[in-house]
Amino acid sequence: MTTPESFSRRHLIAGAAAFASGGVGVASAADPEPIEQPDTPNPPTFMARAFRERHDADSEGDQPYGAVVVLGARIIGKAGSRVLRDRDPTAHAELLAIRDALKRTGANTLKGAVLYSSSRACPMCEAAAYFAGVSKLVYGRARDDEGAPQLCRKI
Repeated sequence: MTTPESFSRRHLIAGAAAFASGGVGVASAADPEPIEQPDTPNPPTFMARAFRERHDADSEGDQPYGAVVVLGARIIGKAGSRVLRDRDPTAHAELLAIRDALKRTGANTLKGAVLYSSSRACPMCEAAAYFAGVSKLVYGRARDDEGAPQLCRKI
């Protein structure tokens, strides 16, 4: 039994990662399709992919936001906004890309990963990135480096 005294930051992070990935032990009906990787893996091509996700979301009638999670030189998670299509106010592109990356890797953390987003992450998405262990946030066409995610960023 976990008592308040034995509850640690590790438990909190594991719980947040499980939440972000859609729950512990949740199996999908089918494996996700492989992620198409850019020919030249670099920050401009990763951001271009985030904007492609943004365009796809907009084309499908949702809000125009997109994001990708990159670890090393590979895109490990991707998503466009699904807020309107899923009728889910938490279905932001960044949060869904984090969930996708965790599900695809089977990991509990995204330590060392970079989250590329078509726009600046909202506080909810930045907190999810923080708890998932994302190391750096980059957003917008200018690829603004927001640094490591924080829980209480002063704007």
